[in-house]
Amino acid sequence: MAKWLLVDGFNLAYRAFFALPELTRADGFPTGALHGWVKGLWKLSDQEKPEAMLVFFDLGGAQDRLALHPEYKAHREEMPEALQKQIEPIKQFTRAMGLVGIEQEGVESDDLLAAQAVALAKAGHESIIVSSDKDFAQIVGDHIKIMLPPPPANPKLGWRLMDAAGVQEKFGVPPAQIADYLALVGDTSDNIPGVDGVGPKTAAKWLAEFGSLEGVIAHAAELKPERFREKVAASADQLRINLKLTTLNLSLPTIAAEKVAARPEELYALLEQMEMRTALAEARKRYGQPELF
Repeated sequence: MAKWLLVDGFNLAYRAFFALPELTRADGFPTGALHGWVKGLWKLSDQEKPEAMLVFFDLGGAQDRLALHPEYKAHREEMPEALQKQIEPIKQFTRAMGLVGIEQEGVESDDLLAAQAVALAKAGHESIIVSSDKDFAQIVGDHIKIMLPPPPANPKLGWRLMDAAGVQEKFGVPPAQIADYLALVGDTSDNIPGVDGVGPKTAAKWLAEFGSLEGVIAHAAELKPERFREKVAASADQLRINLKLTTLNLSLPTIAAEKVAARPEELYALLEQMEMRTALAEARKRYGQPELF
């Protein structure tokens, strides 16, 4: 059994961008996210020592979900221009480091990543998902865990693994009920409306009692607190749409689980081009003497 790290690319890129000061090349081209990206991937590699990493990027568009809910993710702010400029170099760095970059037009990277994680798990491999996105909690199991970044308020905590017990502790429901849970409470980051006033504890209590979203809808007349009975009954159709929005698509095509070789000379050239001298010195050590890492 091999260990694979599956990286939520934009999730990590945003984190790298906001974690570091506004570093720039001599000509003003922004490089802060690039510094954070390279250092972050090296740190994860050193910590987990995976067989390989796969990095998933969004190309834009979530056609199936937009067809169900045109307002899906509609309120998200545009990517900062300085980060947008660094996305293509981030992908170039990723390939040069020997990390496979995966993207598909019109398909969300979350679905691509989830399908790959489940396929690897079925083949007996261990998948560790590097992301703070709570949607991935629904596929956590014996061979799939989530590597959560340290919270901004307490960076010393470092990256932490979350298994099925951790999902239960964090959300109050097991992985198999996460999509139902999110359908009930809503997801502000994706602009998915839940039942007005229903919070995590209420949703978890209902799912523990009735087993699923359909069970909750079927027993709407019995729900407590009573003020939610009419709301849930009236929202049944929207809740079913919510469930389709919150459920990851695991039927997408995957790639073969094969390690890809790094291209050190290409990486050195990119680092030099971006004037990332400290990272360049470390790269020469890492890829010139890989046995040290």
